[in-house]
Amino acid sequence: MKLGVLAVLFGNKTLADACAHLKNLGVETVEIGCGGFPGKAHCDPAKLLADEAALQEFVDTVKNSGLEISALACHGNMVHPNKEIADGYIADFKNAVLLAEKIGIDTVITFSGCPGDCPESKYPNWVTCPWPEDFLAVLDYQWNEVLIPFWKDMAAYCRSHGVTRIAFEMHPGFCVYNPETLLKLRAAVGPEIGANFDPSHLVWQGMDPVAAIRELRGVIYHFHAKDTKIDKYNTAKNGVLDTKHYGDEANRSWIFRSVGYGMNEPVWREMMSELVLAGYDRSVSIEHEDSLMAPEEGLAKAVELLKRVIIHEGKPTEIWWA
Repeated sequence: MKLGVLAVLFGNKTLADACAHLKNLGVETVEIGCGGFPGKAHCDPAKLLADEAALQEFVDTVKNSGLEISALACHGNMVHPNKEIADGYIADFKNAVLLAEKIGIDTVITFSGCPGDCPESKYPNWVTCPWPEDFLAVLDYQWNEVLIPFWKDMAAYCRSHGVTRIAFEMHPGFCVYNPETLLKLRAAVGPEIGANFDPSHLVWQGMDPVAAIRELRGVIYHFHAKDTKIDKYNTAKNGVLDTKHYGDEANRSWIFRSVGYGMNEPVWREMMSELVLAGYDRSVSIEHEDSLMAPEEGLAKAVELLKRVIIHEGKPTEIWWA
């Protein structure tokens, strides 16, 4: 495995400066935001695809820094019930796929998305319980009439352009939010569907990230290193479902933290070992979203811990002492 970073936290820097900073920290790979929620600060695929010189400069900037691109990140809700919003995310994603094809990247990261509850909806509707039975009808509509047909078509598009790994970040608020829903969509659509495994979104839902990695053996296509701190007192009072602003840290049931400030180092060691057992040998890409630390400090602390726990060489081909 290689140590990486999602570069969007340095959107205020040029790509060259961001890459230089990451290289100085000992980072090996960079994940590039190129549309949707991650934005296009370092990479606008539509512009690069239309300008060979700009595209070559983009490629050379990363290569000359000594980094490799692990994946392109283009998170969005492509099945949003508002067609104008959905079309914007779809255009970004398709351009990201075309850029990936152009520069030889096989992995694009996104969300599954979440439709509304019917064709006339204005907003997404994330179902979290089976009763009253209206919710089951909503799920049937979302999965069978929207989600599965959409991703069958999009998987074919990706496949035709050399992107064989659509890495879904399992995220509450979207239809794919845990291993079960990821595997459900993969079974319906095909092997292009896999996970961008981000433990932070699973931990606050009550999952054991090590167990989740084991459940997803062979279908983890990318890994986000991000942590979550559960506030045991707020959770004891209010549970884990929390709609308070991320900036209201003192009152929330949980907040995102830099690596090691939620789960301790032994848990991160367990996750790295389980990734090896799962056959994962790609990037461990830090996503810094810690509201208690400045980007530079939080990133530096995450890099320091991950350098100690990442298993760079993978599983030996033979057990030499046996």
